Amino acid sequence: MMRRPQSMWSLETLGRVKLSKYFYMREFLYSEIANINGLQNIPDDPDLAVANGRAFCSALLDPLEETFGRVALRSGYRSAALNQFGNENKLNCARNDFPQECHIWDRGQGAEAVAGASVVIPWFAEQYESGRDYRDLAYWIHDHLAYSELWFFPKLCAFNISWRPMPWRMISSYITPQGGRRGTLVKRGSEPEESLAQRQARYADFPPFRGLVI
Repeated sequence: MMRRPQSMWSLETLGRVKLSKYFYMREFLYSEIANINGLQNIPDDPDLAVANGRAFCSALLDPLEETFGRVALRSGYRSAALNQFGNENKLNCARNDFPQECHIWDRGQGAEAVAGASVVIPWFAEQYESGRDYRDLAYWIHDHLAYSELWFFPKLCAFNISWRPMPWRMISSYITPQGGRRGTLVKRGSEPEESLAQRQARYADFPPFRGLVI
């Protein structure tokens, strides 16, 4: 059983924990909010954070990195205290009790487990900056990965991606695509408006998928 780190050495040990083929815990502990405000970002329950983080990285981030190359992390794990601070100070953090809050990896277990991060895929970001539709990537993820929620953002086509034992399978976006609308793209428990053939045409030029097909 891993105790909450109380020293630099114990925190360094936590950071060395390998979550999956490509990711280590240390990468997810960095936080601009914590750094600029002199706060800590340390799990209250390291074992639970690691367990949920491993499930998340193995199921979602590893296949993305295998397929597209480097996945850039924008915001990873947040402690409950840090996330609450971010919410109260309007720093783009959802409420701790918001159902779609996915950054607090050590707040739920079993059926209530959740873990997620905000990421950028540089391979796609370059094309998005040149006018490519975010829905091409959104639908690719929908058709290949057992994601729970996706939230897309205008800058660099960054997106929140989350894992749950029983995925919600919903997609939302702050991006307004040409000829489309911002907001909900795929409702929880619903199928996309576009057919599989239409979706596949969108991402026909993507690299060959490497990972487990859902």
